[in-house]
Amino acid sequence: MSEQGAGRIAVVVNGNAKSVNDEVISTLDQILKGGDLFVSRRLEEGAEIARTLVSRGYDTVLTGGGDGTFTVMVTEVVREARRQGRALPRFGLLKLGTGNALAWVVGASRAQKRGKGLSVDIQRLREDAGSRTIRLVEAEDMIAPFAGFGVDAVVLADYAVVKRRLSQTPLKRVASGPLSYAISSVTRSIPSYFLRKVPHCRVVNLGAPAWRVGPRGQLTEPAFDTGELLYEGPARVASASTIPYFGFGFRFFPFAEDRPDRMHLRVSAITPSAFVANFPAIWRGEYEDPVSTSDFLVEHVRIEMDPPTEFQIGGDPRGERAVMELRLSPTPIQLVDFYAPPSAS
Repeated sequence: MSEQGAGRIAVVVNGNAKSVNDEVISTLDQILKGGDLFVSRRLEEGAEIARTLVSRGYDTVLTGGGDGTFTVMVTEVVREARRQGRALPRFGLLKLGTGNALAWVVGASRAQKRGKGLSVDIQRLREDAGSRTIRLVEAEDMIAPFAGFGVDAVVLADYAVVKRRLSQTPLKRVASGPLSYAISSVTRSIPSYFLRKVPHCRVVNLGAPAWRVGPRGQLTEPAFDTGELLYEGPARVASASTIPYFGFGFRFFPFAEDRPDRMHLRVSAITPSAFVANFPAIWRGEYEDPVSTSDFLVEHVRIEMDPPTEFQIGGDPRGERAVMELRLSPTPIQLVDFYAPPSAS
């Protein structure tokens, strides 16, 4: 680590995120004394910012703007660190933007009026907040907490359409948030959920042995070897994650942290009526129905969808895909964890 970068914290925020307003940027600028704040307004700026972060040798990089911002910056910084042969910084999350699945995992504070939550989190970092090693999911050369096909990606795609339309109206100030999710769900996602043809899904194990997760989280034997078929049948969702949450506290992947060398793959053909009837248990991660929902712990899989189905990475819609490989990233990262005790020094 260079002398210039020793102990320094950089913050990268998505200038287009709902919570990233002039007041938040000004607050962060004051806390960080100016030079360590980076505001990105276009996806293409990620690679340039990553080059600066790696070259300066920051100890910690925090992102603000949601899970998509975290995904882009982690991906770009890992690529640049590999290119320069430099060590990776520790990564963390400020609770800005929508979704923020990771914030539920690491205990980041919500940005409050005058940036109180931001000040608390950054001060905790300076007092050496704890951290832990985590491996994420890789898909299409992106590194993210979760990725997958189906209803989640459809909802995100519908949300993007509604948000874009609302941003051109007097409601543009609230376009990036719960209002757009509510409108898109009621007017687009839920109706299509009832009418849309359920895709045929085929999942093949491409990596180390995989296990089906049985009742109460027990692994069933025998394991699936490389090349074996894990699942074939209808699927409204086929997603994998290394963290339990989808966002907003939705514990969709309850087995994601059971093993550090596997990710949780969930394939489900649950009907709309069953989803509504069991929503509280599904939200808490307590729903079990082996007929409609199959859970696996996997390292590397290929998912085939017929017809091509909406796909998302880290909460950002990527369009329709017919085939996708998901694998546990070989590059572990250090993740700031505000729930963890400070490290001894």
